[in-house]
Amino acid sequence: MRNHRSASSPPHSERTERSLLCTPATGKQERLTEEEGKRQGHRSVELSRRHPVASWLCAMLHCFGSYILADLLLGEPIIDYFSNSSSILLASGVWYLIFFCPLDLFYKCVCFLPVKLIFVAMKEVVRVRKIAVGIHHAHHHYHHGWFIMIATGWVKGSGVALLSNLEQLLRGVWKPETNEILHMSFPTKASLYGAILFTLQQTRWLPVSKASLIFVFTMFMVSCKVFLTATHSHSSPFDVLEGYICPVLFGATWGGDHHHDNHGAPHGMGLGTQHSGLPAKAKEELSEGFRKKKTKKAD
Repeated sequence: MRNHRSASSPPHSERTERSLLCTPATGKQERLTEEEGKRQGHRSVELSRRHPVASWLCAMLHCFGSYILADLLLGEPIIDYFSNSSSILLASGVWYLIFFCPLDLFYKCVCFLPVKLIFVAMKEVVRVRKIAVGIHHAHHHYHHGWFIMIATGWVKGSGVALLSNLEQLLRGVWKPETNEILHMSFPTKASLYGAILFTLQQTRWLPVSKASLIFVFTMFMVSCKVFLTATHSHSSPFDVLEGYICPVLFGATWGGDHHHDNHGAPHGMGLGTQHSGLPAKAKEELSEGFRKKKTKKAD
């Protein structure tokens, strides 16, 4: 069960667990992520007091966002899941207790680390099941649509994070630079890789049973997420592997962005970029030299 101040991981939600693709998280990035998570929590409380309807809609989007996005991809009614009244009432009850329980007792209980780890493990079990069910559902409609199956399984596992910008709009915030596709968190990456594995299994290219794959992938997800939550880490287990693979497949290097900034700019901008790091005195002398050359040419 998810809401925008999730019972399973309130202070360190999936939206704030950002790690750049192929870039390992540093200590500074982790501190910035923790600070952003705290500010996000304060803003969520303020939103629930001033705009409870918007807060409730954000909670429902976090609970059922993956179903909405999957139905949208497959051309099915996106409000179909809201016909389940018991699920809506349960999600609404959790939302109310999180924000309006006296003395924040419910929130403090679910934030207690042992209880929180149980919810984290349960969430990952549900995530793997949703990925498998989503791919099976897509395979039923598109037997040879590999991309459709992968996309459906991916949004089933990480649809909430992929809809983070829409959730921000409901809160009156617009931060396109926080797009989950640009800055994938560990659950989003794992859902994508898991969707690929389950698609290979569904199309008989991976010679293992679905039950075995579900068990192995569930154990991997639970162990990784529980460890990351217990250690308050925002890094990704895929960082080391991606650090070796990405330079080979995509030509990415640790200093790739800086290299392109210096050599990928237009001809007129290249000189200014190269000399941007020079001291002020050196810049003045360089500018004076250019002026003298221009004067000589004019004479």
